Amino acid sequence: MKKNKIFIACDTTKIDKVKKIINCTYKSKIKIGYKFGLEFINSKNGRNFLSKIKNKTIFLDLKLNDIPNTCLSTIKAIKDLNVNYLTIHISSGLEALKAVKKVSGKIKIVGVTTLTSLNEKSLKEIGYNKKIASLVMCQAKLAAKAKLDAIVCSAKEINYVKKFFKNEIITPGIRLNSKTNDQKRVMRPVDAFKKGSDWLVIGRPITKGNIKQNIKNLIYHLDND
Repeated sequence: MKKNKIFIACDTTKIDKVKKIINCTYKSKIKIGYKFGLEFINSKNGRNFLSKIKNKTIFLDLKLNDIPNTCLSTIKAIKDLNVNYLTIHISSGLEALKAVKKVSGKIKIVGVTTLTSLNEKSLKEIGYNKKIASLVMCQAKLAAKAKLDAIVCSAKEINYVKKFFKNEIITPGIRLNSKTNDQKRVMRPVDAFKKGSDWLVIGRPITKGNIKQNIKNLIYHLDND
């Protein structure tokens, strides 16, 4: 049976909080990685802390979305951080995706489809005419064409993505209960794995409150649902 893999979202500016998250989770029976976004890397001493992390799976969620030269220059600028995964918006375009992949080296480039905080109404407000499923399918095709290593998508679109993209699937918008917070397209962990996700991204359901107990609850949920 494939081992369950979870990226814990370290959404904080506090290094002590990150240390606590790591210390409370790295010996878990499920495979754990750690996701860091703009909030942490732009915090005081955040980048320096990341440069010193060793023997952990690190997911740097920068969600690059810029012209090709700026995107590939960013890859070169973070090479000292020993990052395993790095995100770029597929909406950056094929040229940018190919440019980033070309210089990525050992870093796995992850294409972000449509954010799980958006729904059909949100897309119309932005100016998209396609339904979410159609848009994500177009994005999955582009990720495959650029030979990206992984893709980020809602669990609700995994079936569409798998038709066109054959590498790793990373799924945010995971909830253990009815509290969706700022997410729109959510799913339970066990259901997302059943759909075909390789990694789940989970933040607040693990990091808010008693972290050790939250991990135990997650493992119980995966083992018994």
